[in-house]
Amino acid sequence: MGDERDTPLPLDSEEAAEQDIGAAAAAETVLLDAVLTPYRSLPPAGFAILMTAIGAVGFFAGIAFLTIGAWPITGFGAVEIGLFYLLFRLNYRSARMFERIRLTPSLLTVERHDLKGRVQRWSFQPYWLKVQLDEPIESDTPLLLRSHGNALAIGRFLSPAERLDFANALKAALHSARR
Repeated sequence: MGDERDTPLPLDSEEAAEQDIGAAAAAETVLLDAVLTPYRSLPPAGFAILMTAIGAVGFFAGIAFLTIGAWPITGFGAVEIGLFYLLFRLNYRSARMFERIRLTPSLLTVERHDLKGRVQRWSFQPYWLKVQLDEPIESDTPLLLRSHGNALAIGRFLSPAERLDFANALKAALHSARR
């Protein structure tokens, strides 16, 4: 009996078309390949230092409260430090999401990776694509990709200045793709 694990499974027409598009896009020149990630102002090493300092202050404050007989305050302080740690970890967890924007002369692909590792993909023809960023640029102003009556907001987690910089870079890359 032959080993069936070495035999590739047949693809349905949609999977075959996606592979053909992916192979054609891989052979083309990449004009822009950007990964957009949420900004984190405190690196992991800084977080470790911060938690050590807060833990030390909490420990010595707890000892002080125990010595004067206010022992319940020590428990509340420990819970507070635990919540502080938990909220920071949840914040760092959101940094796992990212968006990848890849532009070739014939295709712009947006991949959105969420916290659980799920991936959503959108594809646009660069010739018909419009990048829209309304003025004045504020924290809630979306960066939109528009094509054929559809719109996709990208880079929601970027700061207004980062959104403007990326919009300008994407417009320049689209301009070179259309030549």
